[in-house]
Amino acid sequence: MSAQIRVAIAGFGAIGHAVAKALNQGIEGLELAAVSARDTVKAEARMSGFENTVPVLPFTELAERADVVVECLPAAHFGELAESVLGRGKTLIPLSVGALLPRPALIDLARDKGGAIVVPTGALLGLDAVRACAEGPVEHVTLVTRKPPGGLAGAPHLVENDISVEGLTEPKLVFEGSARDGARGFPANVNVAAALSLAGIGPDKTALQIWADPTVTRNTHTVQVEADAARLTMTIENVPTEENPKTGKITALSVLATLRRMTGPLRVGT
Repeated sequence: MSAQIRVAIAGFGAIGHAVAKALNQGIEGLELAAVSARDTVKAEARMSGFENTVPVLPFTELAERADVVVECLPAAHFGELAESVLGRGKTLIPLSVGALLPRPALIDLARDKGGAIVVPTGALLGLDAVRACAEGPVEHVTLVTRKPPGGLAGAPHLVENDISVEGLTEPKLVFEGSARDGARGFPANVNVAAALSLAGIGPDKTALQIWADPTVTRNTHTVQVEADAARLTMTIENVPTEENPKTGKITALSVLATLRRMTGPLRVGT
């Protein structure tokens, strides 16, 4: 593509700021068009070091300025943003992937309006291999997530079931079930499970375990796949961001890699 792709960032926290900063520094074929933030003054201050500042807009107006909108919002705002982007026939790159699972109508909206939903790999790994395996018979897909207890504190599932992760001295299994239920109970923690399920055999068939583990310092995800084509076991240990221990540093880098893929003449991977 010769024309610049205009990119807007919905949410200006750890991930949104990192992506915006990289775009501002210059990536061939991509242009930062606008951002949204809860605190406009603070967002404008964070852009003070940018060579080219951009407007801070309500997130529902971003698609008017951009071709692609990167979603880095609290999951509660996902539906409204997604409808505003896809309804205008634009491309949505969602990070609150778990919020997509109960909204299959968004896929129909994208199809009807000529938009697209592009889910980045994020803090996981091997989605290309899982997608390839899913073209044939798959026996099971399991994700085991281990996080430092502080990274899980406050999750709805823990609160609703009165599960404490304070003062742990050994790993504690805090959830076991489907990816769909896990995404609902841990909306800020396991969007990786939703992404894995969409790449593979679906959110109801994808198994998930979540451990609060005081022995780990990195957010750790292990994917196990038993398929007709291959047996996969893959583990990734993500360094948490300083601003938000629930989010790994690799997430912003994955978004940038996804954006580069949209413009590059060489595309590697399934």
